[in-house]
Amino acid sequence: MEADWEVEIGGGAPVIEADWPGFVDLQSHPDRIADIPEAVAFPPLARLLLSLNAPESPLWTAKCGLWEPEPAALAVYVDVLPREGAVFGEWKHAEAFCREFVGRLGAIVLPKCGPECGIDLVIRQAIAGGVDGFGITAYLSAKGAVQEDAETALAAMMAGFPDALPGHKPPTTAGEKLQ
Repeated sequence: MEADWEVEIGGGAPVIEADWPGFVDLQSHPDRIADIPEAVAFPPLARLLLSLNAPESPLWTAKCGLWEPEPAALAVYVDVLPREGAVFGEWKHAEAFCREFVGRLGAIVLPKCGPECGIDLVIRQAIAGGVDGFGITAYLSAKGAVQEDAETALAAMMAGFPDALPGHKPPTTAGEKLQ
């Protein structure tokens, strides 16, 4: 498995717009998780979204997507923004977050997944609550011999993803999960 990060700013690069018409505020209304079709279609995504929007999370989510990039593969993206400040005020703050996060992903998540998995964090311009700054699009993908293998690997990545967040203490044992 590979985890990496990059910056895509300007020049027609996508912008994270948190105030889009279909936005579901899971921070205030976690019970609305059923309003997100991708979360209904893939329950591990629902668990990830609820975890990322929980009060103890340093992040919140603005948007997500789920797709099959090829046979026996599954991928998701989640746009995340910092809970404090609504956006990263400077791209260097997002960069520092991504650097630490990638290191933690390597230690906590990578050992649980096969070699056909990947996590890419992409720093982008973001707008949230009328504030301009930066956010992160997290891409998680997995391949397998069959579709079920890809789903299992992606679910394992998603389960460990919140534990690797900077500011979160990783579980002390394999059976312990932070909520």
